[in-house]
Amino acid sequence: MQSLWMLFASFMFAVMGVCVKLASAEFSTSELVMYRGVVGVITLGAIITLRGETFRTAMPGAHVWRGLIGVTSLWLWYYSIGQLPLATAMTLNYMSPIWIAVWLFAMGWWHAKGDIKWPLMVAVGLSFVGVTLLLRPAFNSNQLTPALIALGSSVITATAYMQVRKMGLAGEPENRVVFYFTVMNLVAGIVGVFLTGGGDGPVWHPISSLRSGLLLLAIGVCATSAQIAMTRAYRLGNTLVVANLQYTGIVFSSIWGVFIFGDVFDWHSWAGIGIILASGMAATFYNTRSTDKGKAIADTDPIASEV
Repeated sequence: MQSLWMLFASFMFAVMGVCVKLASAEFSTSELVMYRGVVGVITLGAIITLRGETFRTAMPGAHVWRGLIGVTSLWLWYYSIGQLPLATAMTLNYMSPIWIAVWLFAMGWWHAKGDIKWPLMVAVGLSFVGVTLLLRPAFNSNQLTPALIALGSSVITATAYMQVRKMGLAGEPENRVVFYFTVMNLVAGIVGVFLTGGGDGPVWHPISSLRSGLLLLAIGVCATSAQIAMTRAYRLGNTLVVANLQYTGIVFSSIWGVFIFGDVFDWHSWAGIGIILASGMAATFYNTRSTDKGKAIADTDPIASEV
């Protein structure tokens, strides 16, 4: 059940994607990353303070490394959302669980001497088929670059998620993990504005309307709540189940794309959505029926064994 936190995270990430795409018409990618950081720092800082928790951590290096990886992936993802159809950008980024699964299976084979949960492997394989069907195979020439950027973001995201898993298993609270990540968002966003400003200096776009302000606020709120839920899912749930449930973000973003941006899907896309949902439910059922948390960590989670 702890893995189901990823369902909530995926929904909120999809809403965030909608807001990012709408706001990208008025603000640069670096500004969007910065404003996400502003809301996150305020929100998480207040939560940690009100709960009487501490900002002190015994893992400063891990936070810095997780922040650098995460903010790089985030910047690339936000850029691709602004350039591509929402469902396409989300689908490419959500290929990160495939890279996680590939890593886990490879390490599981190495450490456990071939002890691989084949039903889970089949489920992840079917998820890959679903992603392939949902992803439109052809891109216009002006979409190739942002598509490759989104794909690169998914590879980096997989690395960030595995780092989150290691920190969670080492006992680092999810609020603190997300807080320092939002601090990195804020810093990186400001630096990005200065670096991309050109010879005329940094370019700051004003918040000219209530709509613009609400979009920026929604990006931060949705991203922060999704980040907390995702971190909790990876800390308490089974890695491969969480990775599979993350695919539901494609479903949510596809629905938003239809109703808000008028995206049109053919039968390949709907078939992909169905396969993704079926494989996610199959993986969840297999884990809850056949394994417990201790056995899953001991036998199938090489990330945990490295902590």
